[in-house]
Amino acid sequence: MSKGKDGKGPKYYANIEGTEHLWDKSTIITEQIAELGGWDPAIGVIEIDKDNTERTLQPGEVVELKPGHGFAKKVRWKRGGRHARAD
Repeated sequence: MSKGKDGKGPKYYANIEGTEHLWDKSTIITEQIAELGGWDPAIGVIEIDKDNTERTLQPGEVVELKPGHGFAKKVRWKRGGRHARAD
């Protein structure tokens, strides 16, 4: 595996609701995606692939990231559909 300019290896990016977050590991879990996005993991996380297919991630699910930037549409995430209700 080649190293980046800083000699620390590849950098990963998590595109969460249109904002790219730098990530140093090749995997990320559902709760970490929500935390980076700034919402409660109980709301859920939806993965959107390069074909715009949506899939709800399970709690604790591990997602593999690819290093660097791509030129095509990337996998990205957004808040899930489980919104907290105030009674």
